[in-house]
Amino acid sequence: MTDSAGTPPEPDPPTGASGPGTPAGSGKGHPPRGGKSGKGAKKRRQRTAPPSGGRAKNGTRPAKQPPAAEPTEPPAAPHRTGFRPRGLRVVAFVGAVAVLVAAGAGWWLYKKLDANITTDSSAAAELERYERERPSALVRGARNILLIGSDTRAGSGNAEYGRDKGTQRSDTTILLHLAAHGRGATAVSVPRDLMVHIPSCRKRDGSRTTAQFAQFNWAFERGGTACTVRTLEKLTGIRIDHHVVIDFRGFKDMVDAVGGVRVCVTEPIDDPDARVNLKAGARTLDGEQALGYVRARKSLGNGSDTERMERQQQFLGALVNKVQSNGVLLNPTRLYPVLDAATKSVTTDPGLDSLKDLYDLSRAMRGVPTEKVQFLTVPRRPYRNNPNRDELVQPRANSLFKRLRDDEPVVVVPGDGQQESGSEEPSESSRHKRDASPSATPTFAGTNAAVGTCR
Repeated sequence: MTDSAGTPPEPDPPTGASGPGTPAGSGKGHPPRGGKSGKGAKKRRQRTAPPSGGRAKNGTRPAKQPPAAEPTEPPAAPHRTGFRPRGLRVVAFVGAVAVLVAAGAGWWLYKKLDANITTDSSAAAELERYERERPSALVRGARNILLIGSDTRAGSGNAEYGRDKGTQRSDTTILLHLAAHGRGATAVSVPRDLMVHIPSCRKRDGSRTTAQFAQFNWAFERGGTACTVRTLEKLTGIRIDHHVVIDFRGFKDMVDAVGGVRVCVTEPIDDPDARVNLKAGARTLDGEQALGYVRARKSLGNGSDTERMERQQQFLGALVNKVQSNGVLLNPTRLYPVLDAATKSVTTDPGLDSLKDLYDLSRAMRGVPTEKVQFLTVPRRPYRNNPNRDELVQPRANSLFKRLRDDEPVVVVPGDGQQESGSEEPSESSRHKRDASPSATPTFAGTNAAVGTCR
């Protein structure tokens, strides 16, 4: 019998027969309800998914499945020629050139600043001859730097302050103690007229001076920097690690480089010798005015060096505050003019004669809070044989020197500048502040950079 298409129908596949000749639906050979047998599961899988090309149970032929597509590689990106690759190459080239130019400029600026510094090799050689008699450094990490302000008229820009007589004196001498681990900085002024023992020193012409008891600034005038270092080391027992000498021009240029420094002029100043004329009040001083302000002496007060040192300390405090508050040390465009001015006019020992050394020094100062940058003068009073000279007040002076040697904190309190000059005992107010401290740490008249500006 044929179907309507003339094709004889195929018999349906057996449903559950256990073997040939078993009638469909007889139940024989079926597994228990719910159970599975290997053959039954296989046949059910066959009914569920008939082989390709076969007929389903209802006699229809399933649609042919398309053959699985073979994996093919993605088509290659078309090769593009034109502006973009060439543009990228141009950009890369320009960038490389810019980097090289910047590096070259930076290296040139570094070498220029580095070459500005003058090395005091003769002082280093002289100090080397007396190494055995020099004190030793007691605390690792602490540094003592001697800052000397020279009144030399030699050099560009200095002749206007007088005739060059071939000598130079130390108008300003400051011992800067940098505590270990950046804990603080203490600047101690040494009066130029302090009576001290000056050892025999080598002069510029090779001859030697005789040891003598004289005012402190004679050491610099007659024996130069090495003689000043040796004199101060004998006086204090403190090892001087480095020294820096700066002249008039360098001081002016550094003040101008930071945009001037604001100070309080307590009384009008008219001093032709110092080339300064200022009205009282808050004033922002440029380099020329600042130099006259820190040099003026004869036209102010009693004409002593005491008041001048106080003005110098206040000005340095204001300068430190200006530099730190305006981010000069962190701004290359503002730092460069300061470094250029400084390096052109300083003479240092070989240990500080490179830009890296000076930068490391400034970085050490940068981390010190302004309230921890302190200024004071060695305890002194009028010299008993000549009131126009000074002498140390003991044991106060030795107490200060010992604390600096041992890198112990130095506490300063506001004073009128005469606290140490009249007697060996501090004022009542200072003694009360000192005794109120549980550690009974001695105090000294002075100030700090945080209050060194005009408010």
